[in-house]
Amino acid sequence: MKIFKHALAFSFALSAGVISDAIALELYVDTETKQIFAEPGPGRVLLGTFVKAEDIPPKTETPKVLPAPSQTSAESSRKTESAELAPIRKNQTTEVADKAANESLANQVSVLEERVKEVEKVHMDFDDRGLHFKTKDGNFSFAVNGRIQPAAEYNFINEPNPPIGSNTPNELNSGATIRRARLGVEGTFFKVWDYKLEYDFSRGNGTVAAGITDAFVRFNHTDALSYKIGSFKEPFSLEEAASNRFLTFIERHMAVNSFIDNPNVYKTGIGVNYAVPRWQTGIAFQTEPIGAGNSANTSVNANGNQNRNNGSGDTGWTAIGRITGRPWMEDDTKFLHVGISAGHTTVNTQFRADGTMVGEGSTSGGGGMSFVGFLGTNVDRTNVLNTGNLSNGALTDPNRRQITSFDRYGAESWLVYGPFAAQAEFLRTNINGVGYDNEHLTGYYGFVSYFLTGESKAYHVRNGAANRIKPKKPFHWNLSGLGAWEVAAGYDFIDMNSGVIRGGRASMFRFALNWYPHSNVKLQNNMVYLLDIDTSGTPTTDTRGYSGGAGARTHGWDNGSFAAFLSQITVDF
Repeated sequence: MKIFKHALAFSFALSAGVISDAIALELYVDTETKQIFAEPGPGRVLLGTFVKAEDIPPKTETPKVLPAPSQTSAESSRKTESAELAPIRKNQTTEVADKAANESLANQVSVLEERVKEVEKVHMDFDDRGLHFKTKDGNFSFAVNGRIQPAAEYNFINEPNPPIGSNTPNELNSGATIRRARLGVEGTFFKVWDYKLEYDFSRGNGTVAAGITDAFVRFNHTDALSYKIGSFKEPFSLEEAASNRFLTFIERHMAVNSFIDNPNVYKTGIGVNYAVPRWQTGIAFQTEPIGAGNSANTSVNANGNQNRNNGSGDTGWTAIGRITGRPWMEDDTKFLHVGISAGHTTVNTQFRADGTMVGEGSTSGGGGMSFVGFLGTNVDRTNVLNTGNLSNGALTDPNRRQITSFDRYGAESWLVYGPFAAQAEFLRTNINGVGYDNEHLTGYYGFVSYFLTGESKAYHVRNGAANRIKPKKPFHWNLSGLGAWEVAAGYDFIDMNSGVIRGGRASMFRFALNWYPHSNVKLQNNMVYLLDIDTSGTPTTDTRGYSGGAGARTHGWDNGSFAAFLSQITVDF
């Protein structure tokens, strides 16, 4: 009997051990896949301790004997233990579920944070340079830029000579126009490369080719040294290097317009620029402009350089450069800028099989070159000064003339002393070719300006020219700020009479009152007053290759009188 009791106790102990092992089974849940595992691992959270029902041994029948006191005590202890463990297991399950939910929430927050970081990699900003987008690492940027310049002109003295024959009136016309309407994009890629593409909807009467201004890619070797290829401005002249947004007067001076701007300063080629705060230099090797529409294009096609076929001949080429410096400089509001420019340009003239010139009777198309000028006006920019085509006559004509190249030289100075500034330039163009002997065209200008509100002229280091004016107190309707106010006055002279060339000579006085309510808005009011004009020897309509209508009108302004009031609003970004 004693042996039976010991066996029965051993059997109960063995069953308790199996049940204990079943209860001790721990399960883990993967917080991402929600799978159940019997072992711990990365991303797994303890779910709890569980018993499999099928693993619990079935109850066995035992002889009906009075249980020993120890057996009754053990069973009672187990029941008590099970009752005590039930709420603990429930609490453990609740805690595990809460922990899993918290882990899931944390994962979702982490994902959102990563997405926010992705969004923050591109930063958008709007300032006086326009709307800019830039990646956080600085490798890429993109900006939209543009400008619009509504303009008006009123000619209150307008007294040329009367027209002759069937020619139209010689007077210049008052009116209004959109002087420029440009839209472009610019930016950087991989930090050291940048690009710019700009289109002027008012340039060349809106033709696609003539409307393109800047279209280049630039490699910035260092902060100071850069190389570019594409369509860009010739590096020549202080006033030409400045954007038209930052000019003191509405229009550039006559010599700058005639020798640089009118032939289309935007030419296709390669260039190198080196600029530090104290000095700057730029050199370029360029061909003709992208499209047709002016005397700088020698193609016989309407699309100009877009398609040089039908016997257009080779394009003309330009080697040109400019070097400037600030030998005296206290700071960016007190300095003296000086510089020189030089360039050599070849000119193409095409002839037919019979020896006649392709461009006979025109100022462009088929070769040659003409230099023209207008009287500082911004709406009616009729070429009151005009050399006519400097290539004219057939190859068999002993008196023919053919321009083969021209050389340009320039000297510049600019003094800024606080609100006061003085600027001057001298330019000369030498004409080379058949029938020419040291003929040259010259021009110069000078003016002074003063900011009544205390601002100073700003300096663009890379361009070596004027930059954006930022008012000390931008205009506000409550008059807490009046913006920047500037007055300027100057003299302008050009002489295109030299040797056999008769393009005219003129001088004028200019006055300006400029208001800058904000750094991106400028209202200009100018007055131009013609002091003297001599067009007595200019070409009129004939068979020597000169433009008849334009030549006759130029001739009609000899000793004329003219004065005009000009206004223009510039809004740019």
